[in-house]
Amino acid sequence: MNISDLFTDPAYLLYGITMCLFIPFLLFSVIASVRVNTVFNKYNHIQSSSGISAQGYVRKFLDGEGLTNIKFAAVRGSLTDNFNPTNNTISLSDTVRNSSAIGAIGVACHEAGHAVQHARKYFFSSARLALVPVVNIASSLMWPVFIIGYILGFASPYTSIGRILLIAGLVVMGLTLLFSLVTLPTEFDASRRAYKYLKTCMTPQEAAGVKKVLRAAAMTYVASFMVTALQFLRILALLLMGSKKDN
Repeated sequence: MNISDLFTDPAYLLYGITMCLFIPFLLFSVIASVRVNTVFNKYNHIQSSSGISAQGYVRKFLDGEGLTNIKFAAVRGSLTDNFNPTNNTISLSDTVRNSSAIGAIGVACHEAGHAVQHARKYFFSSARLALVPVVNIASSLMWPVFIIGYILGFASPYTSIGRILLIAGLVVMGLTLLFSLVTLPTEFDASRRAYKYLKTCMTPQEAAGVKKVLRAAAMTYVASFMVTALQFLRILALLLMGSKKDN
């Protein structure tokens, strides 16, 4: 590749842009990850004036939505909280479940927001759930082959085998990108539902703290989408570069 190609050929230009943006996007991802932990830790040391535990807030939230069938489970770790739609269970971590801190309440009610989405058949939540097995199967089948091909030198965009591998990689990355894309509105909506509820039963200062925790968490999903999109464009650029070589 000549330097002049970066300015005259769209494929090389796209590849150059993805390489230039890789470090900034990666740094943004790291900063978002560090920030969500920092903000959570800050507000997880500020107790709610009500004294009600995070699980207690979630139970009231769900009862108000008519979702009395949701179960609770414990999960180890920090910020490992999740909602499992297959068995209608909200798993709350050790740092969240019995805590009455603002940060813990915000995280727990966010997961309750996912439970409400599932019950109301929220489009993006349903779409993400449908994509999970597809993305998992595609990734488990493709990436070992792609890595082996790369190690053995078959992944060059200028060889037939390399282009086949890159096309397969593009499909897998495309599915991952689609999953990441539908995840964004799903996560933002879950936070919106949580904040809307908590505004009615918290002081304005406490609700503002919850909002900061939820916003910091949302940025990690934005960062994930950006990095995935960049990887997709990089593979696309490599394929276009290989096709240019044939011509």
